[in-house]
Amino acid sequence: MAATVDRALDDFLPPLKSAPQTIHKAMRYAVFAGGKRLRPILCLAAAEACGGDSMKALPAACAVEILHTYSLVHDDLPCMDDDDLRRGRPTCHKVFGEGMAVLCGDALLTEAFYILAQSAATSRYKSDAFIRELALSAGSRHLIGGQVMDLEGEGKALTKSQLMTIHKAKTAALLTSSLRLGAMSVNATPAKFHALGSFGQALGLAFQIIDDILDVTQSTEVLGKTAGKDANVDKATYPSIIGLEKSRREAAALTKKAMEALTVFGTKAKRLHQIADFLLVRSY
Repeated sequence: MAATVDRALDDFLPPLKSAPQTIHKAMRYAVFAGGKRLRPILCLAAAEACGGDSMKALPAACAVEILHTYSLVHDDLPCMDDDDLRRGRPTCHKVFGEGMAVLCGDALLTEAFYILAQSAATSRYKSDAFIRELALSAGSRHLIGGQVMDLEGEGKALTKSQLMTIHKAKTAALLTSSLRLGAMSVNATPAKFHALGSFGQALGLAFQIIDDILDVTQSTEVLGKTAGKDANVDKATYPSIIGLEKSRREAAALTKKAMEALTVFGTKAKRLHQIADFLLVRSY
């Protein structure tokens, strides 16, 4: 599925030689820096689980990946998380400069909605529903709001409940929208749409807990980004609040909860089960 997504991303993005070339070079540098392609794969797998043609979800899948990439470009800026590495390569602002990196993120965010607007409407989900779904998860109520809470929480003794609120907004919301958009692309029933939402919420929290664990247990070389960043800026994480072992148990429990939400799909959710299993035991 990742190769299919990469081909589609190449088709959707402005050509490298389109003027002005610098911004399109920066956009492609950021998008094709590697990565698991988790969100677009979840989008396609959700369409598959709903019994539809996953290729109908390609515009939505590419839109969420491009939007996710924008968030990483901006997160890495010196005024935010200030990181020099992303996916094992110098971050966008290290290669193109801060100003161009800001514009690259802006361009990717805008491009995401241009691509999403190419999704075909269905009898249950009109074109505006696709736009609303992604805009809500990407805005100040969720993704950006989560980043705000994350920045404001640095150096503070947050509770587990407060940290979960941040993770729901910053990570789980976009994962959930990826799944929902896949379902919408193939005209999923309300019951399946709701089930994928429940799966995404639990999976997104488990994903972020594992990210927190890896930040303190893996090397920069393995992660492809600077290890130990959370501790360096005194950021609250699951391991810092409840410890490593309890964090691992929490991630496992949330993964189990996510799996239980897939019962309505039967064997058609096999790929989603496999993804959840992989995310729990991943090392990067």
